[in-house]
Amino acid sequence: MSNSLEEIKNDFKLFLYLIWDHINLPDPTPLQYDIAHYLQHGPNKICIQAFRGVGKSFITSAYVLWELLKDPQKKILVVSASKVRADNFADFTLKLINEVPILAHLKPREDQRASRIQFDVGPAIPDQSPSVRSVGITSQIAGSRADIIVADDVEVPNNSATIDLREKLIERTKEFSAVLKPLPTSKIIYLGTPQTEDSSYNKLADTFETKIWSARIPDAKLLEVYGSRLTPFMKRLIAKGRPGDPTDPKRFSDADLAEREAEYGKAGFALQFMLNTQLSDQERFPLKVRDLVFIDIKHDKMPMRVDWLPDPDREMKHVPNMAMAGDRFYTYRAISEPFSEFQGSVLAIDPAGRGKDEMGYAVVKMLNGYLYVPKAGGLPGGYEYANLKALADICKEHSVNKVVIEANFGDGMFTELIKPVLAEVHPCQVEEVKHSIQKERRIIDTLEPVMNRHKLVFDPKVITEDYDTSLKRYDTDAVGTAKSLIYQMTRISYDKGSLRFDDRLDALAIGVAYWVQRIAIDDKVGMETKKQELLDKELRGFMERATSNKSYNNKPKWFSIKGR
Repeated sequence: MSNSLEEIKNDFKLFLYLIWDHINLPDPTPLQYDIAHYLQHGPNKICIQAFRGVGKSFITSAYVLWELLKDPQKKILVVSASKVRADNFADFTLKLINEVPILAHLKPREDQRASRIQFDVGPAIPDQSPSVRSVGITSQIAGSRADIIVADDVEVPNNSATIDLREKLIERTKEFSAVLKPLPTSKIIYLGTPQTEDSSYNKLADTFETKIWSARIPDAKLLEVYGSRLTPFMKRLIAKGRPGDPTDPKRFSDADLAEREAEYGKAGFALQFMLNTQLSDQERFPLKVRDLVFIDIKHDKMPMRVDWLPDPDREMKHVPNMAMAGDRFYTYRAISEPFSEFQGSVLAIDPAGRGKDEMGYAVVKMLNGYLYVPKAGGLPGGYEYANLKALADICKEHSVNKVVIEANFGDGMFTELIKPVLAEVHPCQVEEVKHSIQKERRIIDTLEPVMNRHKLVFDPKVITEDYDTSLKRYDTDAVGTAKSLIYQMTRISYDKGSLRFDDRLDALAIGVAYWVQRIAIDDKVGMETKKQELLDKELRGFMERATSNKSYNNKPKWFSIKGR
C-alpha cells in the first residue's frame, strides 16, 4: 500500500481498506465506506442503524484499532447484549493487532493484560482501565473509564421482546454516562438493528444523532419515516436509483434480499433490513391483545359472562408482554354466577410444514358465545410419535370432544397418523378443514370480530408458557421471538407473507373458526325452530276458530315473519 502512515491516520477509509485487504475480504463497498466516513466525521454521540449483514461490527472493530493507532492511550469499552458477543468483538480486534504488520507495535507486552475479555496495547501506560474491555449489557459496567463506548447490538429479541425488558435495557444503557470520560474527546457509538417497533434505539437522548442505511432504496412513504436520518451518500443513491433497488448490490443482490424477505416475513424484513420501526398503525396490524379477556380457566365450568374493561388498575404487569408499544393485557372486570359447564371443547392443529415450522395447536372451549383458551402453543419437529402423543395427552387433559386439523399439507397424512394415537389415549372425533383463501386474511377476518367483541378469553398461563416455549426453546433469539403466539397475533397484517412463522396463530384461528361457524349454524337453526313454533301456534289457533264456526278475517301473524 503506497499511502503513508500519516495519511492512514488521517483517513479511516484508507485504514479500513488495509484491514480488509489483509484478511482477504473483497474491497469495502461504497455503502461500507460511507459508514466508515460517518464513524470518523460524525458527532460524539451517534447511532448507526444499518441492515443486518452489512458488516457494521467489523467496520467498527477496525475503527477501534484506528483510534488506538492514532492514540494508544485511549480506553475502549465494548458492550453487547451478550458477554459472548462483546468478547468476540474484542477477540477479533486483538487478533488483528497480532496479525496486521502496521499494528505490530500495539501487541500487548508480557507484563500487560492480553485476554479476549480485556487487553492493553503495547505503548499504553499502566492504568486501572485496560485499552479494550468487553462486557455484556447486564454485567457490571461501572468500575473503569472509557474514551469510546461501542454499544454493539445491545438490543436483541431476548432482551427487548417485552415492554418491561425494553425499559430495563434503557435503564442499563444510562450507566454509560458513569463510565464515559468528559466530552468533547469521548464518544459513544451505538451499532444496532431494531428488533421491535418500540426499539430502544428510538428512545436515545436528543444528544444522539442517528443515521440509517437500509437494504433497499426506500419509497416516498418510508422517506418520510426516515426524515433527516439519511447520509448524503444515501440521498445520492435515492436520487439516482428506484425504490426497491438494493443499496449495496455488490454484496446483496435483489435476489438475495428477496430470499431474506421470504425468510423474515414482511414485518421482520421491514424492521431488520429497512430499519422501519413505525409499523404499528391500527389498520395494518388490527389484532390487539388489549381486546382479549384474561381469567384463570377451570377445567369444566366457567362463567356464562365475563366482562372486559381496559382499566390501568387491571393491567397484568406480571405477564411477559410481546405485543407492540402501548398494547397491554387486562384481566376481567366482573363475572356472572353461578358457573356453567362448557358446551364443547376442540383441539385445533396446524401440522408442521417444512424447515423450522412448528406444529401449532390450541384448545378452544365454548360457553354462551365466549371462547375460552386454556392451552395453546407449538411443538417443534414433525410427525414423530412424541408429538402425536403430546397432542393426545392435551386432548385428554382438556376433555376435548373434537380434533380439528388443517388438511392443506400432506393430503391428510397427519390425520391418519394421529387417529390411532387418539384412539389409544383419548378417543374423540377428528375433522379436517381446508382453506383456499389467503391465510393472513382468513386469520384476521376470523379473530378480529371475536376479539373486538371481547369474546376471546385466555388463561394467563397460556401467555407465560408461550413466552417460555418461544424465546427459551430456540437457540436463535430472532427465531424464538417470531415463534410466539402473541408476537404473531400482533404483527400479522393483510400483506401476504407478513409473518415469518404463523403456526401457533393459525391453530388458534382454526379453533375459533370452528366455534364461530357452529354458533352461526346454531343461531340459524334456532331462528328456524322459533319460526316453526310461531307457525304451528297460528295454525292451531286457526283450526280451533274454524272448527268453532267463528269468522276470521285477519291475516295470521306468521305471514309477517321474514326469513333470514
